[in-house]
Amino acid sequence: MSESAPTKSRFSPPSLPPRSLWQRLAPLVFDTGDGADLRLRKSAMLLTAILTNTAVGVWFVWFLVQGVVIPWSMVLGFPVASGLLVIWYIRTRRFVPYSVIQLGLFLLMPVVVQGAMGGYMQSSGFVLLSMLAPLGALLTFGRQASLAWFGVYLTLLVASTAWHHDREMEAAHALMMPAANIALFGVFISAILSTVAFFLLRYLVLQRERFQAELASQHSLLAAEREKSEALLGNLLPRSIARRLRDDPSLIADSKPDVTVMFADIVNFTRLADELKVEPRRLVDVLNHVFRRMDHLCENYGLEKIKTVGDAYMVVGGLDGRADAYTDAMTDMALDLQEIFAHDPVAAALGIRFHVGIATGPAIAGVIGSTRFSYDVWGDTVNIASRLTAESPPGTVFVDRATHDRLSGRFEFGPAREMTVKGKDRLQVFQLLGRAAAGESPNTASQSASAADRSVLSASAGTRA
Repeated sequence: MSESAPTKSRFSPPSLPPRSLWQRLAPLVFDTGDGADLRLRKSAMLLTAILTNTAVGVWFVWFLVQGVVIPWSMVLGFPVASGLLVIWYIRTRRFVPYSVIQLGLFLLMPVVVQGAMGGYMQSSGFVLLSMLAPLGALLTFGRQASLAWFGVYLTLLVASTAWHHDREMEAAHALMMPAANIALFGVFISAILSTVAFFLLRYLVLQRERFQAELASQHSLLAAEREKSEALLGNLLPRSIARRLRDDPSLIADSKPDVTVMFADIVNFTRLADELKVEPRRLVDVLNHVFRRMDHLCENYGLEKIKTVGDAYMVVGGLDGRADAYTDAMTDMALDLQEIFAHDPVAAALGIRFHVGIATGPAIAGVIGSTRFSYDVWGDTVNIASRLTAESPPGTVFVDRATHDRLSGRFEFGPAREMTVKGKDRLQVFQLLGRAAAGESPNTASQSASAADRSVLSASAGTRA
């Protein structure tokens, strides 16, 4: 029986795309700790050497084709020395000494070749290739260091041309070229210099564009992360406080001369938690449902949710310093809260109702903490609102005297009653009955709401349904 061909394992790793030559050579050129700038300078230096060696080879072949014989030692000396330098750099990773010696070869090699060929005219301006030295220094060491290399280049250009001037006047020279070829070779030398310079600059522009693309990508990611963090901060803190904390992370503490505070607690929450303790996810879902609808009411009325503590929900109006009727808005929210959850199927199934207390007066507001920071409000006004909440019967809203006096005529209240608050004198409190409507008796007004307020209620309920 013939053996079947081996089957390829379905667990074999996927083949990787072939790496480019530059990617395979990168570990020989770069160190793991090299930054982007150093990698660019190293690659520019090595690219200059590669292009120059290639140009010298092409130049030598071109001369042979034209019948001009040049000593091999003069032509091969530069690429051999340059190649040995690269090997030395790979072994030692000493980039600065390598660059200085390599640039020295760029500077001196054309001068030597020009001298061997009889001068500037006979070599068709070969010494101009020494310009690669200050150009390479500009790419490798920066603007200041390149000035010195450029000065040396100009000095050698003038000196070598003047030194060989008399020899150029002599007709006899071993490497004398026909006059017709001198101009052609001059064009060729200019083409070499221009080509090397062009591809170096092109490489730098390409790297710059790549860096700019990477930078733009990083900026885009940073902007996206910043938007996420600002959105999260805006959910944790009032928007005005989030902006202040972003611009100045110092201590935020403000004295508020007048705010309205409301607490809303779920009636018999301990019993509800006991009933749902075997279903913790169900309990969290219920609280999330309730508090999300309350969040929507806060947003509709322009009030600030401060925090939730267990089943207690704290709201404050007037923190932004605007002269809006935040006390009216808070009272409207309290009435809508009771009415919405009276018709909410989840709340109705679990018998959820609220104790609600509202107080108006001065308070202190600020941000506390350094990691899980929070924005909170303190003072007698907060304490009174909390106490009113604890004392209010299920499904009712208690307000203090300051809130009552501010809302009198626009809302209906029950008779005043006295309450003892720890650390305070006896306080007068009032039960909120409802909104007052024009042309209706107080009893009728306590059982109805205006058409405009009903539209807000309907929108709130429809969004959360």
